Amino acid sequence: MTLSYRQPHGAASDTIGDFAQALVAGLSGRPKSIPCKYFYDQTGSLLFERICELPEYYPTRTELSLLESRAPDIAALIGPAAELVEFGAGASRKVRLLLDALKSPRSFIPIDISGAHLRDAAAKLAAAYPGLQVRPVVADYTRPFALPQLAAGARRRIGFFPGSTIGNFTRVEALAFLRAAARLLSGGGMLIGVDLVKDPGILHAAYNDASGVTAAFNKNVLARANAELGANFDLARFAHYAFYNPRDQRIEMHLMSLARQRVRVLGHEIAFIEGETIHTEDSHKYTLDGFRVLAAEAGFVPRAAWTDPARLFSLHWLDAP
Repeated sequence: MTLSYRQPHGAASDTIGDFAQALVAGLSGRPKSIPCKYFYDQTGSLLFERICELPEYYPTRTELSLLESRAPDIAALIGPAAELVEFGAGASRKVRLLLDALKSPRSFIPIDISGAHLRDAAAKLAAAYPGLQVRPVVADYTRPFALPQLAAGARRRIGFFPGSTIGNFTRVEALAFLRAAARLLSGGGMLIGVDLVKDPGILHAAYNDASGVTAAFNKNVLARANAELGANFDLARFAHYAFYNPRDQRIEMHLMSLARQRVRVLGHEIAFIEGETIHTEDSHKYTLDGFRVLAAEAGFVPRAAWTDPARLFSLHWLDAP
């Protein structure tokens, strides 16, 4: 079989319009907010890749270690001739560990909102895996979207959702996403990474790295608003602010205004008082049992779950009846 790489299916032509609408609505609300999915323009995606390499940021290396050590078990659950669907694919680094372990995978569908980054990553993956159909889809996977038909020769679809991105959703949002995924993957299954409740000190360090990469990642959403929407945010007048909220078992990430100021956004003038924040991201942490209950409520059947020795992170295999 020859190498196959197709241009991305779907379109993100409305992404800038969506960003504009979400930005004005979020900054006009109380408290102010910006949805975290708008972090991931090309610059934001590259900054996140740098975050994943930081010594303080344990999730990536812990999940990679779990994928490497459990690859034979995971491959046995997935079975031969599978089609993999990765939600929020980014650089598609982790899926390579699955592809290397699987028997005759037929197709890989990476889904991401950042079209330029997705195209680059998909082309590189296709070059590395001759014979694998790589069919990227530019889409916001939190909204309804269409997948290509099941690839020729593929037996079933398997979802892959690494990185504990599920933690960025509220419980209601997580349940809605998992329900939609269970329908898309009917007859197959899903492998999902889930960050665990742990020592708050470990969490604080992971989201407040000494080199300031997470701060740059957080502020980049304001730089994106300036570049794409003509806003006039002064990034020096905002500070990265992240902390663990133990009641809700989540990291909260904010951008704090360092002074009383006004910012112009698409004809709107947004006033900030000193110390006021823009809520940009939540990262919810789960217990093993807590996530299994959520997955079952969404229509999956929880099966295997693996953790590292320090119980920092977990991988879950879910059947999709």
